[in-house]
Amino acid sequence: MNAAASHAGAWQYAPVRDPKLLPIVEKVEAGERLTFEEGLVLYHTPDYNTLMRLANRVRERKHGSKTYFVHSLRLEFTNICYVGCTFCAFAARKGEARAWDYSVEEVVAKVREKWEPGLTELHMSSGHHPNRPWSYYPQMVRALNENFPGIQVKAFTAAEIEHLSKISKKPTLEVLRELKEAGLVALPGGGAEIFAERVRKQIAKNKVKAEKWLQIHREAHSLGIRTNATMLYGHIETLEERLDHMDRLRRLQDETGGFYSFIPLAFQPDANALAFNLGKTEFTTGLDDLRNLAVARLYLDNFDHIKGYWVMISSDLVQVSLDWGVSDIDGTIIEEHIAHAAGATSPLGLSRQKMVQLIQAAGRIPVERDALYNELRVFEAPIASGSRAPRAATH
Repeated sequence: MNAAASHAGAWQYAPVRDPKLLPIVEKVEAGERLTFEEGLVLYHTPDYNTLMRLANRVRERKHGSKTYFVHSLRLEFTNICYVGCTFCAFAARKGEARAWDYSVEEVVAKVREKWEPGLTELHMSSGHHPNRPWSYYPQMVRALNENFPGIQVKAFTAAEIEHLSKISKKPTLEVLRELKEAGLVALPGGGAEIFAERVRKQIAKNKVKAEKWLQIHREAHSLGIRTNATMLYGHIETLEERLDHMDRLRRLQDETGGFYSFIPLAFQPDANALAFNLGKTEFTTGLDDLRNLAVARLYLDNFDHIKGYWVMISSDLVQVSLDWGVSDIDGTIIEEHIAHAAGATSPLGLSRQKMVQLIQAAGRIPVERDALYNELRVFEAPIASGSRAPRAATH
């Protein structure tokens, strides 16, 4: 048995087959930060078993067997958007038959229609409407807080914040400050896509630039607004560009500590220009999804959570991902439309009972949280609590 495989804990169960991973195993055991070059080794290794066990090692060091979810409602208040991202199948032009655009009163009515006991998080991200005035947005946030006491409004991606800055002629910092005063508690993290300029020019050339996205999150953190971070993968980006994306996030997290979670979003290849131009009809593979999550868990050492977004990779694969570094599986959602417009085949939402069962069936402890990651309820453990041996991957 080699030196790395002789470690106590997870390493007693299987040898490390890729010698390039040996120094990385040593660093993970010592709690040391990985370099960019070591991150690329993780992306390229054929030793998926060790990659899984490394990611699980870090996940359990941070959270044990606890796995988090939130009882949430997803609401898109408009799909009208002028930006024209090539990967998007959600956006509509004003006047299209499939376009919708809710007034503040209609937004409140939609939430009331979908309301369920114990709902804590209202997640809103929508199109960049060309005509709505700035006053609509803080008014909407305020109305939601007034009509649903205790609701936590997590809304507006950094791309939307930049749009609101343009229409209000206010700096993004002031936009964030006024939305916070209206009752906004967190940002959802979308709009990041891939930070690499080469890719951004092809998939989101009119969207917020990478440095501006990071600046807006920096400003939100300075105001006490915690945020999340996403990455769209599985289209035209390289593995180096994925890691560059994570590296920029890690540096900002070192600076502010304001991110809750990192959420890789698998490209959905249906009904969008990017998929058509690429001739891409296949979804990301399960192995790529799991590898991506594991690398994120190991590289983003300063993020509390790596989230497995079941809407895009399926609830079945999310169960498996709990051994690959994932400690959060998002939420009930109730009704999601953005990913489904691009071909997601998952349900529009899942019940709280289903979320609990999904986590327990994977041998983990379900923890219901709120939008701010406060623990609301810890459910019965399916097995004895504490560190568990990860299941060995098969090849």
